[in-house]
Order: sequence, then C-alpha cells, then structure tokens
Amino acid sequence: MIRENYNVLGVMSGTSLDGVDLAHIIFNCQKGVWSYNVIECQTVAYSNWWVGRLKEAVGYTKEMLEKLNDEYTLLLSGIIKTFIEDNAIKGLDAVCSHGHTILHQPQNGFTLQIGNKQELAKSIGITTVCDFRVQDVEMGGQGAPLVPIGDRLLFSDYSYCLNLGGFSNISFEDNGKRVAFDICAVNTVLNYYAGKLGLPYDNGGKIAAKGKMVIEMYAELNELEFYKKSYPKSLGFEYVKEVLLLLIEKYDAQVQDVLHTFTMHVAKQVADVINALPPGKLLVTGGGAYNVFLLNCMQELMPDTTIVVPDDKTIQYKEALIFGLLGVLKLRGEVNVLSSVTGAVGDHSSGVVFGV
Repeated sequence: MIRENYNVLGVMSGTSLDGVDLAHIIFNCQKGVWSYNVIECQTVAYSNWWVGRLKEAVGYTKEMLEKLNDEYTLLLSGIIKTFIEDNAIKGLDAVCSHGHTILHQPQNGFTLQIGNKQELAKSIGITTVCDFRVQDVEMGGQGAPLVPIGDRLLFSDYSYCLNLGGFSNISFEDNGKRVAFDICAVNTVLNYYAGKLGLPYDNGGKIAAKGKMVIEMYAELNELEFYKKSYPKSLGFEYVKEVLLLLIEKYDAQVQDVLHTFTMHVAKQVADVINALPPGKLLVTGGGAYNVFLLNCMQELMPDTTIVVPDDKTIQYKEALIFGLLGVLKLRGEVNVLSSVTGAVGDHSSGVVFGV
C-alpha cells in the first residue's frame, strides 16, 4: 500500500492507565518526508473496575489472561466504533492499535499486549494493524520503546524527545543511529500514590510541591541497579510492583512526601541522562508534561537544556499518533522498529495486519 496519503486511526493504552487514546490522523509522505494532521482525538477513561483489573492482571494465570484478552478486545472494539461514529469518520485505511501491555519480560523472551486479536478487526469492520512488540522480542529485542522511529520521521527538529508517561523514555540521534531507552518510572508510581488520596493524579504536581524530601528513600531509589545498566533497556509494571513500591513502602512516609521524593528522583534520573549529552532542544510529551513541579525540578537540574512543551494534541496523543505511523509503515512494508533502539538482531517491519 504505497501512496502519498493515509487516513488512519491510532489507538494507544499506556501503563499510566489514563484510558484509551484515539487519534484520527492524515499522514502524508512526499519524497520520503513525512507530515501529519491530527483531525479528531479523544481519551476514553477506563472505569474503576477496568483500572482494577488491568492493575491486578500482572498476577493472573494463563486462563485468566485469555479471558481478560477476550473481554478487553470487546471493550476496545466498542470504544473504537463509538469514536468513529461520533466523529462521522469515513474512508479509514486502517486502525493501528497498540493494545494494553499486561506483561513485559523481554529478558524471558515474552511480552503481552491484550486487545490484539483478529476479533478486533472483525468487530470494527476495518483493516487493523496491531501487536507491534512481539516480533521484536522474538528477534532478541526489548520490544520497547517503539516510538523513536516516529520521533525520527516526525519530530526531527528536536535534539531529544522525552515522553513522561507511565514510564519516562527518551530518544535521540547518536552518530547516525537512533538511540532510545526507558529512564525510570513516572506516572505508574505518582498516580498510585495520588490514588491513596482519592485522586486520579497529582494535578500539576501541586501536592508533591508541598511535600518534603525523604532523604534515605531518595538515596536508595537513585542507587537502583537499573540505572547502572547500559541501553537498550526497558521497564514494565512488574518492576514497579516488585521493586519500586516495595522500596517506597519501607519508609512509611506521608503520601505528599512520597510524591515529592519520587518526583525529585524522576527529575534527577532524567537530568543525569540529558546532562551527559550535548545541549539542545528537548521535546517533552505525555501526561507528565502537565506536571509543573516535575518540569521545574528538571529545568533546575539541567539549565543548559531548552525544554519545549508542545500543543495539547501532541502532548496527549503523541503515542497514538506514532502507533498510527507504525501501522502505516507496516502496510507499506517499511521498517518501523529500529534495532539500534531495541537491541533486536536487525531493523524490521513489526506488527500483524488483520483484514476483515
């Protein structure tokens, strides 16, 4: 399917469990140069019941995961069909859907994103491109992050692209190769503790800003082994549950102090990465781009870096946008996963195409 214009729907569900992001996008490719226009976009929040299931699914048995996958596929197809109908979208070439990550264990050759089933395409009645991570893991890669190919093709004006979502990850060019890796957890932890106050998230980081540093916790967080590993490297929710939360809970600290300490920890880990690189422009997207306290902490620690927060559509829907692009590249039979990023044996065109 090689042509200049593509009319697609990008669909993403991130580890921060904010909901399902949907972006209706027109892509254009002129002489190898890509551009895009986001037409409509929306985040459909999960019910509390679904948030609970998706959080606990990391401990499910195989049979329970299969049942969850079937039920989530039905949920996702309903969300997609409603979005298409509500916005009177016509002539879609494809729905490009990431699904939702439940298990991510590349060290064991395994990753699972639910909602990537043939039934999704059949239910919505549109060609669907999905399951982008599995092939990379099978090829010895981390299966993550996958966004950097989009950073290269769509956001080349920036020296560095940083996403502050459930986890923070960064991508940039290094001697002609795209390099990318996860830095640390962000909203998977911050939202968990905001939830203890009955809030979905700490709006603007205002609660964290009022907290106090738990010095011992901060020091122990910064000494975690993951930060000493060289890239490529990636994180999953298992790490949050099995390492971070256990570490934090040892200190029996007030929630606002935990939020303050962990935010400062995130800022330090990001700054340690950025400060080791030449000064430049840093594009910041993801839910964490709205965390004013976090951004201020980052800026203080990396004064030579210009932090750029883009328009709301790009902040909130960058991953949905780029998974739309990954789907288009798959349809074109072109590389959409970079081995320099994931550590796979070679660049490849990943994903599964389901017809109707």
